Amino acid sequence: MKIVKAELFGIHLPLKTPFIISYATFHHMPSVIVKLETDNGLIGWGEAVPDEHVTGESFFGCIEILRHILLPTVLGEYPFQIEKIHHKMNEAIIANPAAKAAIDIACYDLMGKASGLPVYDLIGGKSHAELTYPKVLSIEEPAVMAEKARAAIASGFHSLKLKVGTDTQMDVKRIQAVREAVGFNVPIRVDVNQGWQTYAAAIGAMKQLEPLQLAWIEQPIRIGDIDGLAKIKQQCTVPLMADESIQHGEHLIEMVKKEAVDKINIKLMKCGGIFPAISIAKAAEYAGIDCQIGSMVESSIGSAAGYHAAISRKNITSTELTGPLLFSKDIGDLTYDVPFVHLNDKPGLGLTINESALKELTVAQVSVK
Repeated sequence: MKIVKAELFGIHLPLKTPFIISYATFHHMPSVIVKLETDNGLIGWGEAVPDEHVTGESFFGCIEILRHILLPTVLGEYPFQIEKIHHKMNEAIIANPAAKAAIDIACYDLMGKASGLPVYDLIGGKSHAELTYPKVLSIEEPAVMAEKARAAIASGFHSLKLKVGTDTQMDVKRIQAVREAVGFNVPIRVDVNQGWQTYAAAIGAMKQLEPLQLAWIEQPIRIGDIDGLAKIKQQCTVPLMADESIQHGEHLIEMVKKEAVDKINIKLMKCGGIFPAISIAKAAEYAGIDCQIGSMVESSIGSAAGYHAAISRKNITSTELTGPLLFSKDIGDLTYDVPFVHLNDKPGLGLTINESALKELTVAQVSVK
């Protein structure tokens, strides 16, 4: 079984409402879908969601990197030789993790379909009986976020994730308003997306938030400042999670050495796919660090891939792949049932792709063979 053909679909996934985080407001999510075909007729689907602020990749740049560099590198390869495929991709071009993730995910989908197994059974089997996800709230006024938090809990969500990261004092008010609205029995995660920038600004905000019993605060300062994360961890009692600052194993090693974080947020788009994600999670387990599989707001394809990785590893204790819930139209059929997501036992990712919707959302298309 060899990969003989690839198709690329650059799509815009329509959001029901704007998705607002510290560094951008999204009205749609740009995504690159990869369709790999083998010489025995199997089809594997993968996805890249590039983000200039996190992975350093742009939408059209990702398409061109896949078209001219990465896909020609993997044509003719056997999908089960996933480590070899990653080495070939890394030799062909440095970085570009979201583009590599699209190929990685499609290869796992092919492996599952060839073997008749769901992806999670290829990478360790189910370590969790079920997977849950929080309600994610975009940045808005404190009263608005509080009301949406109340509505989310009333609708069946067990936990919340708050996006903040504009002004520290306004962010403190946002978080305080939500905590007051839902009480102390609801776990609240806070994601700053680098918005507090510096160690000094972050410490001031986090000291005020200590009485609120937050589950954790994620990436309060700018990407790459691992020393700053270590200083925050030393001085604050709120658990600290790294996101943008953890993109590969070398980052994890530095964080462990410096005792910089309590948790890490692994994203397939940051690290290059399922294969590197589970490698990072295993290394983190040895260091006593819990992991989350996070979202870059992917469609059902990227989200399902993340959930397959999450359910296979014991120390991946939280997930938040909620992209499909935010879209008015998706291209797959990943099943959500608040607050649970359900993976079936079908081969590969377990998805049926709506190719009519894919065609409708496509703004750029390329074939490679």
